[in-house]
Amino acid sequence: MSTHEEHVLVIPASVIDEIGVIDGFESDIDRFLGPILQSDLLSYRPRSAMEVDPSFKQLIPYVVLEWTDASGRLHVFAYTRGGGGGEERLHAKRSIGIGGHISREDAADGKDAYATGMQRELAEEIQLDAEYTETREGLIYDPSNEVGQVHLGVVHRFVLDSPQVASNEVELAEGGFVSIDELREQHERLETWSQLALDALYGQVG
Repeated sequence: MSTHEEHVLVIPASVIDEIGVIDGFESDIDRFLGPILQSDLLSYRPRSAMEVDPSFKQLIPYVVLEWTDASGRLHVFAYTRGGGGGEERLHAKRSIGIGGHISREDAADGKDAYATGMQRELAEEIQLDAEYTETREGLIYDPSNEVGQVHLGVVHRFVLDSPQVASNEVELAEGGFVSIDELREQHERLETWSQLALDALYGQVG
């Protein structure tokens, strides 16, 4: 094992359980996220161990990029997960979320580790040249699969004033803005988190 293994930000599952139950998309974000980010039980632990330990949840910013064209038609940035160094268990799935783990290095010099980590992940994965407004929309927890059992997603909505976004990594293949109607047609191809975010933010099919 590398002596430089990434240490990622995690919260004990018991802290979340004391607040309430999250199963799928939870819109009452303030109820959960405030206590989680303020908890003295937050810690940085080796990523390899955390990927197989459901007693801890890795905090993952999950940014949805939204843009409305001149005709008023809503679009969301989507991509296909490729074969790079990311989560192999999600490859070939379509996604509408940009983001990743918060690393110990994100807390250097007293910085806000969560905000710093989110911006670092965005800069690594995409080139974002548009102005935007940001809101936090909810939390995602999906215990139905191995990936979901060890991650807690924090969904952020970025409303862009132009579609100036491009993929920086081969991991984000076929990146581009897709209409909500098209995404609904691709619903079964989306990773579970993207299905949950799409339904919660833009309404379910039918």
